[in-house]
Amino acid sequence: MIPDVWAEHAAYEAYIGRWSRRVAAAFVPRLGVAPGRRWLDVGCGTGALAAAVLAVADPAEVIGVDPSLGFLTGVGAGALFCAADARALPFPDGTFDAVVSGLALNFVPDPTRAAAELARVARPGAVVAAYVWDYADGMQMLLLLGRGVRCGPGGRGGGRGPALPALPARAAGRSVARRRLSLGDRGGDRRADGVHRL
Repeated sequence: MIPDVWAEHAAYEAYIGRWSRRVAAAFVPRLGVAPGRRWLDVGCGTGALAAAVLAVADPAEVIGVDPSLGFLTGVGAGALFCAADARALPFPDGTFDAVVSGLALNFVPDPTRAAAELARVARPGAVVAAYVWDYADGMQMLLLLGRGVRCGPGGRGGGRGPALPALPARAAGRSVARRRLSLGDRGGDRRADGVHRL
């Protein structure tokens, strides 16, 4: 039987994991989060984004949540990982300095509700950021070497895959300021609207 790459740690790592780690390593430093902060990785999957935070951000704490127990069984050390739904995060309001999600929110059944939850658990002034694969280019990184990512909101181009939801102008009772994020790669500059400061 062929393993389900969206539910088993080893199968996902063999299929997409190498790309997930490259994107996370490029994404985290561009967020500008100061050292010693509390991070939440929503939809952490196999832990690539949490590992990048641990490697380059000098965090006080990193927590990763994902609904897939199969993904969580193989995550690395250094962060706390637990099973949770992005639409109902098990944390009090204003808990984290950085709330991130990589390659996940577009798979949540109600991504708008999930985006609101990310904003809810973020402290005032926190960074809330997310990204998804560049579906407009047909996820060519699977065929080419590292084509790039598109971060949402606005990552709809071409309609080949689900896009990331936009945070509203106000979230969790606070105004949201957006800034563009660029992830350069061998295929050129990729722009994003995925970084929000609350």
